[in-house]
Amino acid sequence: MQPPQQHRRSADAEMAGPFPPDLHDVRHLKLKAGLLLLWALVSFGATYFARDLQVLVFGGWPLGYWIAAQGAVLVFIGIVVVYGWAMNRFERQDAERLAGDAAALSDGADRPHG
Repeated sequence: MQPPQQHRRSADAEMAGPFPPDLHDVRHLKLKAGLLLLWALVSFGATYFARDLQVLVFGGWPLGYWIAAQGAVLVFIGIVVVYGWAMNRFERQDAERLAGDAAALSDGADRPHG
């Protein structure tokens, strides 16, 4: 006889499913909105004001050149780093909260009722 097989969802089925509810937490949504706003300002704002930024010169090159050549890329790398740092922080906070909740539940279970 073959041992009973446990039901496991395939990776494709998990990827196709809805997002876990914790990804829609207000903290996550605010973080994503803020970083998206920063991305839009750097991408479109710097492009829109490129002619105005040509007046400012750093290192012999106009500021518009610096933003287009390196500044935007550095901001995008910064966005990724901040997002990763913040998500790790959120996960640690959630793990500490769950551990605290589990400890509170186990403490309450040992006490007699009434």
